[in-house]
Amino acid sequence: MEYRQLGSSPVRASVVTFGAWAIGGWMWGGADEDDAIEAIRTSLDLGVTSIDTAPIYGYGKSEELVGRAIAGRRDEAQILTKFCLRWDEEAGEHFFDMSEGGKTVRIFRNARRASILKECEDSLRRLGTDRIDLYQCHWRDHTTPVEETIEACNELLQAGKTRAIGVSNFNVEEIETARRTGPLASNQPPYSMLNRGIEKDILPYCREHNIAILAYSPLHGGLLTGKFQPGHTFRPGDHRAGDPLYSPESIARVNAFLDRLRPIANGYGATLSQLVVRWTVQQPGLTVALVGARDAAQARENAGATDFRISDADMATIAALLQDLNPAP
Repeated sequence: MEYRQLGSSPVRASVVTFGAWAIGGWMWGGADEDDAIEAIRTSLDLGVTSIDTAPIYGYGKSEELVGRAIAGRRDEAQILTKFCLRWDEEAGEHFFDMSEGGKTVRIFRNARRASILKECEDSLRRLGTDRIDLYQCHWRDHTTPVEETIEACNELLQAGKTRAIGVSNFNVEEIETARRTGPLASNQPPYSMLNRGIEKDILPYCREHNIAILAYSPLHGGLLTGKFQPGHTFRPGDHRAGDPLYSPESIARVNAFLDRLRPIANGYGATLSQLVVRWTVQQPGLTVALVGARDAAQARENAGATDFRISDADMATIAALLQDLNPAP
């Protein structure tokens, strides 16, 4: 396994980081708890020591599962969690509404100082730890100045409750304000072969200012694994069901692209998903890729993405295939 520094912070993360969104069940149609815990423990065994979670993933469930999985092994793991999305009070900026069990749950963005301090204590309790390695603002709360948010994070940093400060889903202007207010270690945006928007401005900015990029959804919700076929039926509550990228036509188009990638993957004795994750962490300025796993088998496959390196020639071939898939505007 490879490990990379998150900015100038003391935190070193595994380049394949366990993404714990799906195991919380929130927007992913549920997950088996025992399988999820085994997936995390298997990941630790294989050197995937960084785990990214958030309170909103299952309304605390994901953090609780992470806490149970790392019990007795806390010093082996780097815990990356977040704050800002609240479902337990209607304060801050209304984000969206979720339909859960026949009732509506209203989700708010709240990055005010008092909310951050409370969320930190709640996360520490659910995780069963006394420190968070990377504490990230999940989304920008436009009702709160970025300065207030980062200053509250600085308080937690000085108190030893966190070891590094990060943001997620911030644009360049917001990252700049955060960076000037506190020691910003990282930014977590979406990034994949199908979603490369950060290459225009966010990625170059973060490279210039030594801010780590934690790429989420590098497999684009599983679409880049080659496991979906046109007409796939998702579990109830799975947010992918209404996404146009999962339409029969889109799946067929992506699968045709993956068929052209498959010989490259075979050349390394790798699966398609391993090749895609490896490609992600080889992009200049990309620090780690967050990859979910519902069970031990998926965890082992994810860890295998660091068993090889894609040659320059193959990277050039992939770039040409991507140009065909996503032609420049």
